[in-house]
Amino acid sequence: MDEVIISRAIVESYMEDLMEVMEVDVAVVGAGPSGLVTAYYLAKKGIKAVVFERQLRVGGGMSGGGMMFNRIVLQEEGKRILDGFGVSTKEYQKGYYVADSLEAIATICSRAIEAGAKIFNLISVEDVMVRENDKITGLVLNWSAVSWSKLHVDPLTARCKVAVDATGHDAEICSIVARKIGPKLRTKTGEVMGEKSMWAERGEKEILKNTREVYPGLVVAGMTANAVFGSPRMGAIFGGMLLSGKKAAQVAIKLLQQG
Repeated sequence: MDEVIISRAIVESYMEDLMEVMEVDVAVVGAGPSGLVTAYYLAKKGIKAVVFERQLRVGGGMSGGGMMFNRIVLQEEGKRILDGFGVSTKEYQKGYYVADSLEAIATICSRAIEAGAKIFNLISVEDVMVRENDKITGLVLNWSAVSWSKLHVDPLTARCKVAVDATGHDAEICSIVARKIGPKLRTKTGEVMGEKSMWAERGEKEILKNTREVYPGLVVAGMTANAVFGSPRMGAIFGGMLLSGKKAAQVAIKLLQQG
């Protein structure tokens, strides 16, 4: 085996994919469960979708299960989402189902890629692109190692018609928008309101209501949605995260149709 051929194969194939996502229909930030589910349902519809994940691994909080026990709990509606992916679940008691968190995230990620979504890890989104109408028109990208090392290296950009903030508790993209553009988010304060303390039942109910366009061209999904609108966190129940990802894809499709 020739080491240089190996290196060329890696660089050329990667750059081919990276060039392809410089312009996409939907760019999802965060490869947690909601972000991956969003990308899956978009790709299934033939929509050009990409996911940018700043960490080495995908899965967000799902991989760790509850307190590093790699199990997650779902209600009936969430179980049906996993059924669609072919992930096995076991009924714990009526209305409560248990799944292996690693099987779940690995399967969802694989199915999203099979559907046609592109997923890039170790890439951070450090800013957004806007134009005269204040609509989000793209993302500003850099290697995660650049920000972790605090290096002054200029970024590159990717154009998108719709962006999805699925970065979780920190609501990173919405925070950037509120900081740089002003308090113009569609919340009571115009800013990221911050998630409230844990209340699984209420958090699960509110996450779907909160999954929507929060700024022109920007949709929120998963824990980002609850963090932005000031709803409670849910802990290791993940049905709402999956359902939110599916709804975020539906919202994005409607926005694409509206032009």
